[in-house]
Amino acid sequence: MKAIELDEVQKALDQYSNRDVYIHLETTNGAYAKHFDRNAYNVGAFIRNAEVRYTRAKLVDAGDAFRVGLKMDKGWIYAEGVTDWELNEDGQLLMAGHDSEGRVMVALQISENPFRY
Repeated sequence: MKAIELDEVQKALDQYSNRDVYIHLETTNGAYAKHFDRNAYNVGAFIRNAEVRYTRAKLVDAGDAFRVGLKMDKGWIYAEGVTDWELNEDGQLLMAGHDSEGRVMVALQISENPFRY
């Protein structure tokens, strides 16, 4: 993955708008928090292969990371803290946010085909 460049990633996001796509969205501090503090509160969310159609994508520079919003007819998909991205060999747009130690804290991925497990 490489660091997000706003114009490039916005263009990649736009290529999927108004099309049926599959979304993978994940956030976690999960096991990372428990390794350092037994009393830490684990949080996380996970959705994979949700089929959606978004009409607009917005990538916003939030200083040290980016926010991604996908506008659908009846709501939004939103990810904050994204720092890196790539278009892989399968044509999937992969975005992730990593902490200072390189651990994944948020992932948002978009594909025209279901993600493999």
